[in-house]
Amino acid sequence: QIQLVESGGGLVQAGGSLRLSCAASGRTFTNYAMAWFRQAPGNDREFVAAISWNGGHTNYADSVKGRFTISRDNAKNTVSLQMNSLKAEDTAVYFCAADPWITFATMASGPYANWGQGTQVTVSS
Repeated sequence: QIQLVESGGGLVQAGGSLRLSCAASGRTFTNYAMAWFRQAPGNDREFVAAISWNGGHTNYADSVKGRFTISRDNAKNTVSLQMNSLKAEDTAVYFCAADPWITFATMASGPYANWGQGTQVTVSS
């Protein structure tokens, strides 16, 4: 239904910051919830943060709460993830996801129907 493209990944020292962006194209709607997940080598994909397009609700994994901030720009069909105070354990491929049927209770668990290709984030300690 929609296509997602992530950008902004790279290499950063521990304690530094990065901002990831996700651009949506195709059949886009303002009522799509959007989220960020990440996957480190050998690990399962895990939830990072999510935001509701209509309600403005946000949800964060405990591991990133207070350090990461998710935001949206519906006019540009984009979602961003500001990552501060980065740690070595934040190293992973970060994926953008979107779905029109996500509720507040399912923002972290999904399922999300649409996914981007991922962008690499590497944090050196």
